[in-house]
Amino acid sequence: MSTTPKSGPAQGKTDHRKLGGALYSAKAVPHTLDVPEFVFLAVDGSGDPGQSPKFGSAIAALYAASYALKFAVRADTGLDYAVMPLEGLWHSTDPAFDAAALDTYGPGDRADWEWTLLIRQPVPYTDAQLAAALAKAAAKAGAEPAGRIRREVFTEGPCVQVLHKGPYETEPRTVKLLHDYVTAEGLKEAGRHHEIYLSDPTRTAPERRRTILRQPVS
Repeated sequence: MSTTPKSGPAQGKTDHRKLGGALYSAKAVPHTLDVPEFVFLAVDGSGDPGQSPKFGSAIAALYAASYALKFAVRADTGLDYAVMPLEGLWHSTDPAFDAAALDTYGPGDRADWEWTLLIRQPVPYTDAQLAAALAKAAAKAGAEPAGRIRREVFTEGPCVQVLHKGPYETEPRTVKLLHDYVTAEGLKEAGRHHEIYLSDPTRTAPERRRTILRQPVS
């Protein structure tokens, strides 16, 4: 596990999302990029995200743990940073999941969805800081969802991504645009469908939401 430096004077807050360039700033036209190794807190689950109570509780627990970890790092080192946006990896055996020819997801298409919700942790932390953060997350968001949080490290490498603007229900049209680009460039999908939620859905009207759709390729 990574370790933090010794305590020092307070510093200004760093927003790693703003420093990430194309990693957190997609365009409406698909484009390629290379995604390096990142460290996340993650929760796995399955089922319709609109119906499964575990989906909402997983989000609450991830944010609770991420904020608690941020405050622990700041208290111990003086290093302050903005909590990163929620992300999701998605998979399904349903052939309609990619919705290449659909305008909306059908009501029966989501039951076998498998998802991993993620929040990137942009600075090093200790085992003790993480344990304390998870304990606080359990007290705030519940022991069951907090107990499912794990540390995840992975490198996506070459990817194609595009910006989707609007409700999540209209994503299939943007997904098709993404997959058409992958095919036209002679690439192959090499990982799970990845979404980065740049807008807080609790504070942003559906038509104003901005979501990065990313597909690892080879």
